Amino acid sequence: MNLPEPVIVVDHLTRRFGDFVAVNAITFEVQPGEIIGYLGPNGSGKTTTFRMLLGLLTPSEGNASVLGYDVYRQAEQVRARVGYMSQKFAIYDDLTVWENLQFYGGVYGITDKARIEETAALVGLADQRTVLTRDLSVGWRQRLALGIALVHNPRLLFLDEPTSGVDPTARRAFWDLIYGLAETGVTILVTTHYMDEAEYCHRVAMMRDGNLLALDTPLALKDLFIPGKVWELYAEPLLNGLHALADLPGVIRSSLSGDHLRVIAESRLSENELKNALEQANVVLTSIQLGEPTLEDVFLNLARN
Repeated sequence: MNLPEPVIVVDHLTRRFGDFVAVNAITFEVQPGEIIGYLGPNGSGKTTTFRMLLGLLTPSEGNASVLGYDVYRQAEQVRARVGYMSQKFAIYDDLTVWENLQFYGGVYGITDKARIEETAALVGLADQRTVLTRDLSVGWRQRLALGIALVHNPRLLFLDEPTSGVDPTARRAFWDLIYGLAETGVTILVTTHYMDEAEYCHRVAMMRDGNLLALDTPLALKDLFIPGKVWELYAEPLLNGLHALADLPGVIRSSLSGDHLRVIAESRLSENELKNALEQANVVLTSIQLGEPTLEDVFLNLARN
């Protein structure tokens, strides 16, 4: 059986700005229909990677192809076939929702009103067509920005922090749209700094200081990079408990998590040993239970190595 060709192939892609290495020799592939989450703090190289893959920024070294086109030599062919929603998406406030979609459709040579209608319906804006963009909430503006990126029916989408600044309900609704697109075969690369959002992705890439630390499914990343167990401990005083557990042999990382302590420890470390460490530090333990590893745990473990 012939396997499908990768949608994106990246080979030792590097970008320097003077002496600063923004992206350092990253290598990966993306398959058709995947949702790839691109995680990392500001300045980790996520947006720079996107800009190189879109042909907007010339690589310093390495190679990459998108939809079979070389991102350096065939940048125009790449941009004509992908959708891009940037962090600072350009929407004209003095135009209506329909007029914005129509304008950007024209940029891609789309004059078919049925296609504009279809796009508006796809992102849930069919009933907002005559509304001036300036009157839309942030969540609805982001839906419009997604519609603009989709109007020419691309099979590959680059979404750069698409849910930044919206409330949790709007974020969830936006991700429902992303899932729906992936089910139709659209491949999606999405940058985010929300670790919980990355759980929705088929695979997750983790970036730090221009380096690709890991790329795998959320479950595989947790299995690979979270050795031992996660414990949730409710104790008082919290800071005394934090210091006591941090010094305990077998504890990999201890941290404050809201109103309790979160500990990642080697499997050999028992519940009683955790209790005894707190007792010896005169910390009152009210509850201890096993927790679930998160992608934030994975990233923090990777980042400290």
